[in-house]
Amino acid sequence: MKSLYSLLISTALVSCTSKPVTAPEPILPVPEAKQVAWQQMETYAFIHFGLNTFNDREWGYGDTDPKLFNPKKLDCEQWARTLVQAGMKGVILTAKHHDGFCLWPFEGTEYSVKHSPWKDGKGNVVKELSEACKKYGLKFAVYLSPWDRHQANYGTPDYLPYFYAQLHDLLTNYGPVFEVWFDGANGGDGWYGGAKDTRTIDRKNYYNYPRIYEMLDSIQPQAIVFSDGGPGCRWVGNEKGFAGATNWSFLRKGEVYPGYPNYPELQYGHVDGNQWVAAECDVSIRPGWFWHEEENDRVKSLKHLSDIYFQSVGYNSVLLLNIPPDTRGLIHEADVARLKEFAAYREATFKDNRVTNGTELWKAQPGDSRSYALKTDSKINVVMLQENISNGQRVEKFEVEVWKDGNWEKAGEGTTVGYKRMVRFPETEADSVRITLNESRLEAQITQVAAYYAAPVTDADVQVAWNNLPRETWKRVSEQPLVIDLGKKTVLKSFTYAPLHAQAKPDMAYKYKFSVSLDGKSWKEVPTHGEFSNIMHNPLPQTVALPAGCQARFVRLDATSPDNQPAKVAMEEIGFLSAAE
Repeated sequence: MKSLYSLLISTALVSCTSKPVTAPEPILPVPEAKQVAWQQMETYAFIHFGLNTFNDREWGYGDTDPKLFNPKKLDCEQWARTLVQAGMKGVILTAKHHDGFCLWPFEGTEYSVKHSPWKDGKGNVVKELSEACKKYGLKFAVYLSPWDRHQANYGTPDYLPYFYAQLHDLLTNYGPVFEVWFDGANGGDGWYGGAKDTRTIDRKNYYNYPRIYEMLDSIQPQAIVFSDGGPGCRWVGNEKGFAGATNWSFLRKGEVYPGYPNYPELQYGHVDGNQWVAAECDVSIRPGWFWHEEENDRVKSLKHLSDIYFQSVGYNSVLLLNIPPDTRGLIHEADVARLKEFAAYREATFKDNRVTNGTELWKAQPGDSRSYALKTDSKINVVMLQENISNGQRVEKFEVEVWKDGNWEKAGEGTTVGYKRMVRFPETEADSVRITLNESRLEAQITQVAAYYAAPVTDADVQVAWNNLPRETWKRVSEQPLVIDLGKKTVLKSFTYAPLHAQAKPDMAYKYKFSVSLDGKSWKEVPTHGEFSNIMHNPLPQTVALPAGCQARFVRLDATSPDNQPAKVAMEEIGFLSAAE
């Protein structure tokens, strides 16, 4: 038997020759530093503004006269002040939407603010907002639509230098940008220099995105690139503002592209992905992305916004909240009031973390548990977990318990954590919370556990009126096209298409013709935009204003689906406002 001395010497020698302790190896994929910094912003704003604000459309066709653009009271500092007060960390501006109209005097086209009456053609919205952001401490970013329904050469190789020049102009003249936003809507019908036809493109290859990424990296290396599949951040697969409760920050590299047909899966990510592409949840504070006067009383409620927040930021994503300025060039009073309310609610909720020791790094193996003491007399209904995402996303399943009346009681559970995961449950008074790691990709690294109390919020009982004609007098004459006998002659002010349950379906209406008749035999087509723009991704009610004095006993909606097939529209999905309202 070895002596104690020999054993000590032997142990010391082993100790001296052992390898130094190192930090745990990351589990791939892992984010770049700029992706971590981007997700730490958590909440920022979208600004949809342009000719669509004035022509009352969501997707402009590309033929609206620039002279219509005249926001006489435009004040980008009012926008910036409002966003700062709302707790936003940055703002993304639609420098050019699908209609091709440029909010800056880009030299490559006459379809810009330069040819509008606003400031006698000398205005520049991009410049004014970027300067306002600097003044008020907001980060600035740009949205540039690859699709251009105005340009005659869209869909040909000749369009690409034009698009690259626009991007280069925005990236070199307006200071640092934190994100560049490329929309997934690409190709379709448009004005196209007067051709008024339909253009299709190879969405994977037409724009030569590798070249675009090289340009971005050389000019604005800190910028995150958004598109359906990243590479900086990805679309969440819906325009309702929520991510999946299970949400991996991974995608399979090269699989997802702008216009990706299986987009609903993007709210969950790819568990077997090999590229870090966290989700961004985009949603508008109103039903539409651009301002429409009839939506002034349809701003999302505080409850709706708070639910969105918990299911975006609280589901390992960021929240991109659209706040569209009106025709004055100001953020409307209704939006301003709701934003202040939303900011106050978040401040009241998260100013008091009830956990006393939640910031110590917890390196947890599957099956491990750790309890956290709460402040005295704590009432809680939210628990938050965060991972060290710099070393990868690892947690696959966890459980939350509260110590109450001498027992551990289950309060909630979840799957993925990532940058941030919030679990809501009925309010309870407790002394401690316990987190159990059920499943993980090797060792999990929990950087923070917190607990809060979010005051309950209820929706006010507000009914949005988009039909004031008695439906009991209606009769369906035919299904395709949909023909309705209203029962009596009336003067119509507008009609609304409201997809049932706010759900998209393959045979929903997209393109349409709307006609009226007094006898059901002689029909007159009513001039309209003829398109329920973006209805596939934002299936909320769209109201179409009708010309003054539009008399009808019978109405006909001849609609086609996004796939250009006959659409199926239920009578319950249509509403009318009479001119007497």
